[in-house]
Amino acid sequence: MAKLALNKSALSKEKQRKVSYGRYLPSLEMKQKQLLLERKKAEEALALCRSEISSVEASIYQQLPMLAVENIQMDGLVVVESFNLEEENLLGTKVPYLESIVFKRAEYGYLARPHWFDELALVLEKVMKLKMQEQVLNIRLARLKVAVRTITQRVNLFSKVLIPEAESNIKKIGLFLADQERAGVVRSKLAKQKQHAG
Repeated sequence: MAKLALNKSALSKEKQRKVSYGRYLPSLEMKQKQLLLERKKAEEALALCRSEISSVEASIYQQLPMLAVENIQMDGLVVVESFNLEEENLLGTKVPYLESIVFKRAEYGYLARPHWFDELALVLEKVMKLKMQEQVLNIRLARLKVAVRTITQRVNLFSKVLIPEAESNIKKIGLFLADQERAGVVRSKLAKQKQHAG
């Protein structure tokens, strides 16, 4: 780090630094609050999605107890044909969301499969969509956590390092200049006394 110059020019620069840091800090703190709010929303959305997955899975076994029969072939009954992930910009952080999902059902004869397969296919689609949403919400939350950590580091840099450092430098320079001014006054008084004495 460069040695601090103890002059009026350096004092002026330090005061300007402090003012500019003071201007940036409130906007950083506001962004931090907004990102914390978005992270909380993402956590709540993820918890809600997981709760919904659990309740749908629990209700499947109540509504369709026949799923316990092991000789029924359900492989490929419902598959994801396509899905569309989009990204949105939340306070400078790109986060994904599930725009759409298209399922494909296996073709099966109505006489060859049990009558409840249609209902099962609907429930499977719902569970698969929820599980995809859960994965997307996990990514969204992870990105928001990184953004919160980054903005918190910036807020701390300004509030705990840069601003206090500028204040400390202003104080050091101010004290030095005040001491120099006092010393100058004392020297001039001594010089006047010598002139009057001599």
